[in-house]
Amino acid sequence: MEIGNQIKALRARRGVTQEVLAEALGVTAQAVSKWETGVSHS
Repeated sequence: MEIGNQIKALRARRGVTQEVLAEALGVTAQAVSKWETGVSHS
């Protein structure tokens, strides 16, 4: 399973939005979205 899919699955399982995860990590929700879709590898 790709890392983006793992992030998305774990986030969804815990009921956490991309925005909440992004805030906790100190990044933008757009960054989380890119990770999940595989658009960005950073």
